Amino acid sequence: MRAMGCACVLRGLAQTRSGRSASAIAQQGVISLLLVLVAASSSQAKTHPVPLEPGTDAAKCITCHEDKTKGKAVHSAIATGCLSCHELRVSKDVTRIKPTAVTPVKLCLGCHADKDASQVKGHVHGPAVRDCLKCHDPHTSAFKNQLLKATDGATKDTNLCLQCHTQGLNVPAAGSRHAALDGGCETCHVTHKTGASADAEFRYHLTKASPALCTECHDPKDAQIAKAHQGQPIEKADCLTCHDPHQSATPKLMRAFLHSPFESKSCDTCHQPAKDGKVVLTAPSVKELCVTCHDEQAKKIASAKVQHPGAQGDCTDCHSPHAGKTPGFIRPDPVTACLGCHSDQAELQKKGHVHQPAYEQGCATCHEPHGGENPKLLRAKSENQLCLECHGPDAAPAKLEKEHLVAIFDGKVKLPENYFLKVTVLPLKYGLGHPTTRHPVQDVVDPATSKVLTAISCASCHQPHASAKPGLLVKDQANNMDFCKTCHTNGLNLKSTRVGGN
Repeated sequence: MRAMGCACVLRGLAQTRSGRSASAIAQQGVISLLLVLVAASSSQAKTHPVPLEPGTDAAKCITCHEDKTKGKAVHSAIATGCLSCHELRVSKDVTRIKPTAVTPVKLCLGCHADKDASQVKGHVHGPAVRDCLKCHDPHTSAFKNQLLKATDGATKDTNLCLQCHTQGLNVPAAGSRHAALDGGCETCHVTHKTGASADAEFRYHLTKASPALCTECHDPKDAQIAKAHQGQPIEKADCLTCHDPHQSATPKLMRAFLHSPFESKSCDTCHQPAKDGKVVLTAPSVKELCVTCHDEQAKKIASAKVQHPGAQGDCTDCHSPHAGKTPGFIRPDPVTACLGCHSDQAELQKKGHVHQPAYEQGCATCHEPHGGENPKLLRAKSENQLCLECHGPDAAPAKLEKEHLVAIFDGKVKLPENYFLKVTVLPLKYGLGHPTTRHPVQDVVDPATSKVLTAISCASCHQPHASAKPGLLVKDQANNMDFCKTCHTNGLNLKSTRVGGN
């Protein structure tokens, strides 16, 4: 296609030199492109090895493809005939077979409309959004639901789920692996189960929520389990707060980040012996207990210039007191913890393009959760300082090799060690350089008077949280010249700008 495109351009140049009009050249280019697209479209249909007559019925297919009708799990659509999913095209002596829909997932949804990700509320398993054939054979299989492989093997070669997921693989020598993995992923998961995405049961497609799922195998009244938990009442506790359900770098499937009293098994630091089956703390209230060690946070919450109402309650409203998947033990996770109050941001999360720190890492990447000195609880005095902590040419995250993390904002924010592999670093110099070489990203100032001629910041063009279009441009606009023209109205003089609609 590229060679054909080059040929069209060269032919067009030659015709220009011979005096042919530009419009005629453009018209020929469009015709050439259409021919290429038609050829590409027809190539999607497979040529049948045996020529067939127009109007051939499905019964004819079975004479050669009988193997598609037999097996342990045969797709029910087979009974309705091959032409319910396949289209037969005969042109002269060439027979082509193509699906009756543009993509496999569109074809499947013709019958399985209940699996349509665009209509399902909550988190949908990735392959179910894009391509059903990632997991299912469309005709027949030796495994239930026409799965390509079983879901209970210990390696990628035998377990379908491990084609994408790595849980249970490469467990460190001193670590631990959940024995339930040997029973297969379906022991705990139902692939197509969906519901309120904030709930772990639906977010991870669990058969039941914790602890009900866990107690099917682990009896909380078992003597060994009771001893390990020092007699504290755990019947209604969420096991996943402290334990990883798949594997861990430490024994007993402990989470990656542990609160120091919990890690040292010094439960009596915070707990008295249980009374009448209830937890009894060593202080009158949760907050009073926490500030015995974390007094600096209490002082910050009380004295912050810009206060966070969410920090005024109990510490355990946001933090697990024992362990967590991330630093700070935020529960249920660093994103969902905030969205319970900030419903407007929960709505933004539904947009097609989200900012990684906001919806993958957590709001506290950019905001001070306990109160701060800057507007909107930002971690920097200005929007640009905030953005350039990651995107600036001088960004220098500190490596925390033992923790497999990197830190920014003077160590206050910890991120996964591979976080910056996904971050675009801008080639800025003297406040210029994005999105083009001489374009400013900060206020344009008159050097003689220090007067701001044009006020500009990262937020002049970008939304900080999410957008319906790539680039996170303001008002969900597309990344094209129409967007640039909102400021640069004079195409002959790009320094002539309109700001604020004036």
